[in-house]
Amino acid sequence: MFHDESQQSQSMELTPKRSFMLGLAGGILVLCTIGFFVLLAIVLRGGSLAAAFKPSSPSGATVSATAPSPTATAPRPSGSGSAQNVRPVSAQDHIRGDSQAPVKIVEYSDIECPFCKRFHPTMQQVMAQYQGKVAWVYRHFPLSFHQNAEKEAEATECANELGGNDAFWKYVDTIFERTTSNGTGFALDQLGPLAKEIGLDQTKFQSCLDSGKYAQHVADDMAGGAAAGVTGTPGNIVIAPNGKTYPIEGAQPLDAVKAVVDIALQ
Repeated sequence: MFHDESQQSQSMELTPKRSFMLGLAGGILVLCTIGFFVLLAIVLRGGSLAAAFKPSSPSGATVSATAPSPTATAPRPSGSGSAQNVRPVSAQDHIRGDSQAPVKIVEYSDIECPFCKRFHPTMQQVMAQYQGKVAWVYRHFPLSFHQNAEKEAEATECANELGGNDAFWKYVDTIFERTTSNGTGFALDQLGPLAKEIGLDQTKFQSCLDSGKYAQHVADDMAGGAAAGVTGTPGNIVIAPNGKTYPIEGAQPLDAVKAVVDIALQ
């Protein structure tokens, strides 16, 4: 009898191995319980389980599984602007296409930005496919780490002064075709010869460029872009006929731009 009770006592004794296993099971149970209530709180606050597990970018911004690569824009410090604050399009802007077109695409661009170079032909295709429906508005946003970009932006303004809107766009198109981008892709000493190539007076052009008379204009464009929420280039804002704005960040493909334009046209 005593032998049986001793065996029963020994069988109920907690061995080190049994203590470890019970502790492990208890820990897992606690973690599962905490995780359940965390996910429940997310759902109750309007989130979703999928959103809880989305990856984040190094800056902490949520990255959508369907979003374009972060390298689709040349980065710039985050701002607090909104596309709703975009400056109204006026006769002072550089406009390609019908200025009375129902939809305007305002592009804030950097001539030395490789993504802007990639996006420029996309916008040319948009203009070809939406003739009379879309106007392309070009504004300057030269990034500080692109060494030649600001002076090249000023050069386009000098081309505009001497040859008007057509000269402006021809000058911009040609630089984008030839620059290798990334800051010094188009040499500054070639800005004057390019002006002559497209039919402008090189001496007058160079005098305009050397004066720096359009530096403030470029700075004003940049300030307006920041107020409109532009944080990188190309930064695009589609303006619908009713004034509603649709930002498009980065060098998006043609189909992506068309999808936004079609919504704006509705």
